[in-house]
Amino acid sequence: MKALILAAGYGTRLYPLTKNKAKPLLPVAGKPIINYLLDRLNAIDDVDGIYVVTNHRFAGEFERWAADAPSAKPVTAVDDGTTSDDDKRGAIGDIGFVIEQHGIDEPMLIAGGDNIFTFDLGPFVQFFKAHGSTVGLHELDDAEAVKRYNEVVLDERGRIVSFREKPPDPKSNLFAVCLYLYTAADVARVSQYLREGNNPDAPGHYVAWLHTRTDVYGCPLAGTWYDIGDLDAYREADRFFSEQQP
Repeated sequence: MKALILAAGYGTRLYPLTKNKAKPLLPVAGKPIINYLLDRLNAIDDVDGIYVVTNHRFAGEFERWAADAPSAKPVTAVDDGTTSDDDKRGAIGDIGFVIEQHGIDEPMLIAGGDNIFTFDLGPFVQFFKAHGSTVGLHELDDAEAVKRYNEVVLDERGRIVSFREKPPDPKSNLFAVCLYLYTAADVARVSQYLREGNNPDAPGHYVAWLHTRTDVYGCPLAGTWYDIGDLDAYREADRFFSEQQP
């Protein structure tokens, strides 16, 4: 199983912090955001290689980070060749790029490099092994907050029956965090999705397309989760994880 960390964004909502530094490399409680995810991936025995896809502007920074990354598994920084928001490939475009460039034909765990959480990924992997392609889910107290993310509806078997990006009228408190585990067959389908001219941006668009063609499951994960989308979220995550330190 391979893991892919999405880190090709420009983090413009965190300027000036991200003017000259990639968002996943910003420190939270004295540790780069991406290192928290790296710790979780290293705890998964099935993962035998980790890719980090970034843009050309920050490629050198990620290559230097990867060379000294605290990882027992090999870490490879992948430059997607883009230089700004105007020519970016989008998250799904980046996923397809890495799959093609590195000939990946096995299950893949995909995670957002600007997400930081306390979830244990062991149960997530076990759920995937029992069911197939799986999306990590989190529950919000307020369904209104789902409008900022996406809405996921499951059937009694945990299968996704509805997936909507930024729904205007949420009917569920469940939403997908940027955490996906795809079978080899569904990894291969990414190229079809892109060839058809579908939206290459938010990774949830692939889930919305895929679940109408094959079974995709949702696995609720308990714990604390932050999407470092703006300065307020960044400061809150830094406060929370600083308080967790002994």
